[in-house]
Amino acid sequence: MAFSDDIAKVAEQVRKRAEAVSGEEATKMGLIVPFFNTLGYDVFDPTEVIPEYIADFAIKKSGQMEKVDYAISISNAIVMLVEAKARDKKPEAHDGQLKRYFNGLRSAKVAIVTNGIEYLFFTDLRHENIMDDEPFFIFNILNYDQKQVENLKFFHRDNFDALVIKRHAEEMVYLTGMTQLMDSLLRSPSDEFIRFLISQLSNIGSRYAVESKITSKIIEKFRPIVKKSIQGSLVDLMTQSISKEMGQSNEISSPTQLMEEVEEIQDELEQSTEDDRVETTAEELEAFEKVKAIVARSTTCTLEVKYKDVVSYFGLNVGKVTWWFLRLYLSPKKKSFVTRLPIDEVKKLSLGFEVQEMSASFGDATARVIISSIDDLDILSDLILKCYESEASKRISGKPVSS
Repeated sequence: MAFSDDIAKVAEQVRKRAEAVSGEEATKMGLIVPFFNTLGYDVFDPTEVIPEYIADFAIKKSGQMEKVDYAISISNAIVMLVEAKARDKKPEAHDGQLKRYFNGLRSAKVAIVTNGIEYLFFTDLRHENIMDDEPFFIFNILNYDQKQVENLKFFHRDNFDALVIKRHAEEMVYLTGMTQLMDSLLRSPSDEFIRFLISQLSNIGSRYAVESKITSKIIEKFRPIVKKSIQGSLVDLMTQSISKEMGQSNEISSPTQLMEEVEEIQDELEQSTEDDRVETTAEELEAFEKVKAIVARSTTCTLEVKYKDVVSYFGLNVGKVTWWFLRLYLSPKKKSFVTRLPIDEVKKLSLGFEVQEMSASFGDATARVIISSIDDLDILSDLILKCYESEASKRISGKPVSS
């Protein structure tokens, strides 16, 4: 089932339950917990979804220790903080409690305030390690579009990376502001904008230069001309875009390509600061050596295997982070890996192992294989070799090998 289908399913549950939900506790259990379950978090594991979290630096207020309703942990690091409100209350971060926790927990880069219907996402765009006053993303489970679902994927457990989220948050905020500015300028060009355009006419050609001083009278003369030129340019852009889609559809970026671009950004981002550094474990390195030994058996491909360790997974690729063929999830309690091979093929090569269909992941992940330890990688060597050869073949020939 696709992630959008999962969200639609939980949205329908919320729609049916909302009127019957009263109070904060009922909101948590009836609306909020199912939402985070859909984002891939084990809501029944108190080490991953920690209710009533009290930090070491918590202070007493009105005779009680301050706490947040939920702390979300990945690989023993708290990455998100959640403050719950009752379903009929406005989701606002107004009492400062959530902000104090966010500012104090350096590993937490996302704070969420929700009433089970609206989810307000905050980070630290203005000042490092200080929670912003305004959310960078708002998701309404009862009123959303597909673009918002794509944004929500960044917070899925399988995809979570604080650096990528912050980069994406910054883009979302400035894109919204720039879009509003452009919309205002295009609908009602300001005097300054018209003055700038007039001053640039000479750069197009001497015949277009306005020799006289650009007075308010000149600006008013050019105002209808600017509006018409904007309308004409927009029509031309739309026409070109439609023609390109109809005649050259193969050049349009697919959702997978867009996700790969996001991962390219992730690969380029600096990860050297102490707060965001990911510690590669001995178990992950041992798994890497096992996989390297397995793929060395290949008679068709010789691309070098590399790894990329992020907070939520340990990825193995054939040269670039977007060219991955395995992603390992090696927490102490649960171990698994995901692949890009068709799920039917994965099942054939994983007899005796539980195989789950992936509901949400970047880069075409299709199946998850549950393992008990990294020793199972040796048993699943045929599958791992097939994953490697399939991905390596795409990068060598430009198309995948046949099954």
